[in-house]
Formats: sequence, C-alpha cells, structure tokens
Amino acid sequence: MTNIAIVLKEEGNKSFQNGDYRGAEGLYTRAHSIQKDPGNHLLFTNRAFSRIKLQAWDACIDDCIKSIELHQTNMKAYYYLAQAQLALHHPNEALSSALTAYELCLQSNSSSASNISSIVLQAKKEKWEVRERERIRRRSELLRELEDDLERKAELELEELRTRMDLEGLGETDASEEKSEIEFSNARKIQELKSIFAIADPKYLQKREVPDYLIDNISFAIMHDPVITRTGQSYDRATVLEHLRHSETDPLTREPLHREDLRPNLALRQVCADFLEENGWAVDW
Repeated sequence: MTNIAIVLKEEGNKSFQNGDYRGAEGLYTRAHSIQKDPGNHLLFTNRAFSRIKLQAWDACIDDCIKSIELHQTNMKAYYYLAQAQLALHHPNEALSSALTAYELCLQSNSSSASNISSIVLQAKKEKWEVRERERIRRRSELLRELEDDLERKAELELEELRTRMDLEGLGETDASEEKSEIEFSNARKIQELKSIFAIADPKYLQKREVPDYLIDNISFAIMHDPVITRTGQSYDRATVLEHLRHSETDPLTREPLHREDLRPNLALRQVCADFLEENGWAVDW
C-alpha cells in the first residue's frame, strides 16, 4: 500500500471513530483506488463496516464478498456479511455467514464470540419467523375458504326465504324472524369454526417457556453453543469465554477454570438447535 493510501486509510479510521461514516467510506474508497496492492482485503472490510453504519446493505455485501475472496478466513468480513444479509431479510444466508464467522472467531480466540453468537441466534429466529408466517398464511387461507362456504350457504338460505316471501306470501314478521335466525346461526358457526382452528393448533395450547437446562447461567439466555466443564456444568461458549477473560474461575462453583477445560456439549447443542427450530421466539425470551 502506498504512503498516500496509508494516510487515507488512517484518516478514514479517524472519521469512523468520530461517527462520520460517510466521510470514512469516501476515504477508504480513495485509498483503495490509489493503492498498488489490489489484494489488500482490509480496505474492503473497513469500508463494509462504514456501510453497515450507513445501512448501505447491498454495497456492504459487495465489499464483504470481495474481502473474503482475497482472504478466505476473514472473520470480520463474514460477521459484517451476516449483519447485512439479516438486514435484507435473508436469514438462511445470514445464518451460514454468521456460523462461519463464529468458527473463525473461536479459532483466533477473538473477543467477538458473544456478538457473533447473537447474530447466529437472530438469524435462527428470523428463519423461524418466515416459516411461522407461512404456516399462519396457509392456515388462514383454509379458514377463509371454510368461512366463505358458510357465508354462501347462508346467502342461499336467505335467497330461498325471499323466494318464499314472493311465492307463498310469507309475512314480514315471520320472514324477519327467520332472517335473524339464519344470520345468527351463520355467525355462531363461523365463531365455532374459528375456535376449532385455534384449539386444533398445538401452538395455541403450548405454554411459551424455555426449559431450564437450555438456559445459560451467565447470560440467562438460551444457549447456542453449549460447552461443559470438568464438574459437569454447561455454559454457552461465548459467554463463558468472555467471563474467563476477566476471571479464570467457574462462574457458579468459583473453582479454577481455564479455556482448555471446556468441552463441546454436543448432545445439548443439538437439543438447543432443535428447540430453536420450532420455537424461534425463544431468542428474545
């Protein structure tokens, strides 16, 4: 990178720190345009972060992809990419990017594990919300069709009543009573139909509660990547690693605990994943 490009990059960093994200984006762009090293991935990553702040999601994704092409283990690029994809409501792609960032984070012993884990959970939640909206839409379509059938049946009965009034001379008082009875009966049937649909939906009866064994005892949130200690206590990896940066003790027992003592709790991890697959709301529990 030329001296001028380095100066522009440093000025871009200062602008970013001062909250001038538009200015930082422009300086990173100028630095990239004059640098002699087209393979430098850092300018793409820095500009991507500026574009996140500007909510320029498509441009951010472009920068992240270019940065990853130049440096395939660029954790920040995957992290920023996941955030942009999530903002554009692409939860499947966001989850893939976030999981890659998470694995790279663990390999590099970065302090970003907690933040990236949060993006993983948000992507899982949005995936669930997409499925939930589709389920409700299909359920609503069926309910609407059945309601329409009841409405058509009631309209036929009212048409027959009008015909009887014309041909048989049915009195207005009697006709009014029959009309009210038809309308009342139809309204009652529609209400019963809605009640049946509600009761038949398992989610209608299910109490929204996260089992205690899925909860991290540090953050009190549902775990994404549980690990187990030598004493059998499970924690979310991201939160216990952050705890160990400040105190190498078990958060509950206060016994000595080191990063090397942690082992993946694969069985619990699968249980957490299965629970979130069906209960995306638990991310915000």
